[in-house]
Amino acid sequence: MRGPASSKFSGLVGRRSEMSMGHILVVDDEPQIRRVMRTTLVAQGYEVSDARTGDGALALIRSEKYDLVLLDVNMPGISGIQTCREIRLGSDLPIIMVTVRSAERDKVQALDAGADGYLTKPFSVAELLARIRAALRRTSFPAGIEDKVLKLGNIEIDFEARRVIVQNEQIRLTTKEFDLLFYLAAHPNKTITHRELLQAVWGPDYGGEQEYLRVFVNRLRKKIEATPSSPKYLLTEPWVGYRLELAE
Repeated sequence: MRGPASSKFSGLVGRRSEMSMGHILVVDDEPQIRRVMRTTLVAQGYEVSDARTGDGALALIRSEKYDLVLLDVNMPGISGIQTCREIRLGSDLPIIMVTVRSAERDKVQALDAGADGYLTKPFSVAELLARIRAALRRTSFPAGIEDKVLKLGNIEIDFEARRVIVQNEQIRLTTKEFDLLFYLAAHPNKTITHRELLQAVWGPDYGGEQEYLRVFVNRLRKKIEATPSSPKYLLTEPWVGYRLELAE
């Protein structure tokens, strides 16, 4: 769901041209990495732009339309984490963070900043392309579902319009946040396993990345629960998965 565009980041997410798989912005301070990324992605049918700093990336995003950002964590000046947070203030543009750090706390920090996924250096071309496909992937609306608008107390979720209203105010969810909420709502009062959720929302290459779900569920709770620390709707089944609790 795309909320009202911020004046700072108007028109962030562009439409893909017929000849392009999508327009990707590569942000890295190392020229060689930018060149390799550009060559690899152009060969796969993507249109590619690049920036060497976070400030440069933000300037490009304000003036151009992109489908996804590949954002290095460690850069001079404004860091990748700070850049990600700045983008998230005004857009649901898909973001993949690229880092040399493999510790879980570093991955969680990237996801907490608003990233849709992360890549750990060094990575293969196949892994890069899989992460891009996952970030651009959107869960489709099931043809058989009847309730296209779901109400949870003072929350209204319009699945067709991909819009969430809380207390008469539209709130911004990233594509992945909405897809996760949507999949749980399509299976109400049923605990969905971690693996099923990851593969349904991020794709078949996922299954063991439970830190994704912890972070995204916490982000959703902050947006739709009156008391996120004591959720009423978005519940955890320890060691198993999550469920959306609805009135029978």
